[in-house]
Amino acid sequence: MIRHLEPTNQSAMALFGRRIAGPVTMLNLLRFRAVADYAAHPDLAPATPISGAEAFDRYVAATLPHLQASGGALLFMGAGGPCFIGPEDERWDRVMLVKQASVEAFIAFATNETYRRDAIGHRTAALEDARLVPLEDLPVSPA
Repeated sequence: MIRHLEPTNQSAMALFGRRIAGPVTMLNLLRFRAVADYAAHPDLAPATPISGAEAFDRYVAATLPHLQASGGALLFMGAGGPCFIGPEDERWDRVMLVKQASVEAFIAFATNETYRRDAIGHRTAALEDARLVPLEDLPVSPA
């Protein structure tokens, strides 16, 4: 199984190529590990093993101050499960919507050194797989 946890150079270029003007909302689809893997960030590892969901909760707690300081907002976080429409064996444990004022604000947040030092290791430890879909606001016209 191919895991998707970080953007690629191609996906970053594609995001900038969309030239989204104004706010961007990031749809996060998240699948957790049964047991968090802190091998890449032992400095953040708890004294005893925890679940991927617990590690992700630590990520959210460490991330919210940085997100809010950047002008962003966590709009929605909810429990997922198997797909209603989609592959029967596909599941997402949690779904989040995170809004930023612009793509540039999102990139500034995501590359902030303090955020990366204090929070990103919990995300890496928590996740088995993920999807991050940038959403652009569209006008809604009455029918």
